[in-house]
Parts: sequence; C-alpha cells; structure tokens
Amino acid sequence: MKRDELARAIFEVAHLTGSFLLRSGVTSHEYFDKYQFEARPKLLDAIARQLLERLPAGVEILAGLELGGVPIATMMSHHCGLPSVFVRKKAKEYGTAKVAEGPDFSGKKILIVEDVVTSGGQIILSAADLRSLGADIVGAVCVIDREAGGAAKLAEHGIALTPLFTMSELKTAVGEPQR
Repeated sequence: MKRDELARAIFEVAHLTGSFLLRSGVTSHEYFDKYQFEARPKLLDAIARQLLERLPAGVEILAGLELGGVPIATMMSHHCGLPSVFVRKKAKEYGTAKVAEGPDFSGKKILIVEDVVTSGGQIILSAADLRSLGADIVGAVCVIDREAGGAAKLAEHGIALTPLFTMSELKTAVGEPQR
C-alpha cells in the first residue's frame, strides 16, 4: 500500500469527532481510535511494513507498549525477525510480576513501539521502567503523532520520536482543513 493510500485508510477508519478525554488529561474534539486500524489485518500489515522503513540502525528488540503498541510491534517483528517484548503500564501483581514480558532485554538496544502519541507520557514512563531493567532505549516509533508536544517532551528524556504520520499529514491526505 502506498503511503498516501495508507494515510487515507487510517484516517477514514480511525478518525472520530466529538468530545474525548485523552490519556494526557486534555479534552479533544477529535480522536484517533487506534483499535480501528490495528484490528484490520491489511492496515496493520501496511503500517508495520512502513514503520520498519524507519527502523533505526542497531535495534535488537521491539518493545510494544500496552495495549495498542503490542499488535504493531508483533507485526513488525513478524516481518523483520526481531524479537519483541510487551510492556505493561505497571508490573502485574501475580505470576512473574514483570513489567515487560518476552526475551531478556538487559543491555539490548530497544525501540519502543506506540500507536498514538499526544504528550508522550506513557513512553516516558515505560522507557524509565525498561531502562531501570538495563535496556538501552534507541528511540520510539508511533503510527500517529498528534502534534501536541509529545515529540519535544520525549526529546527532553533522550528519546527521539519517529512517527509514521503526523495528524496534519493524515488530514492533508483526506483534504481536511488544518486547525
């Protein structure tokens, strides 16, 4: 799928209007329902393939953040052969009591995989968890950067964000006016 086709497809299935409370605490008049593009195999496949084109050199493990980053990281892993870890928002309180499930990642170069970034808050928290366990965070990729300051906030924490699309790019792809 070509980049412009993918942008239109993501916008058409995932863009909602109304009043939405975002994880950052901000209320927005529009929302990208990531589960709408993650639950469609052809879209998820195209997203993963195009995110892999942005893979930094030296990445050893993909880290999908709960919940939306997990299917994206899994599909990317399927295509490139890199292992994945799945990162919880907080360590589970039973069984292994781990914050991240999968292969040992201590000392490994990890790329964080997220769906939609607004403030970057969850990436910052998860990167801190992973770093405390020995991970070397080499950056983060996401499907949509809402252009709400997340990339700058992540940069303050030493994390370069590489989005597949910005919100502006998605709107341009469908001819919607910018606000």
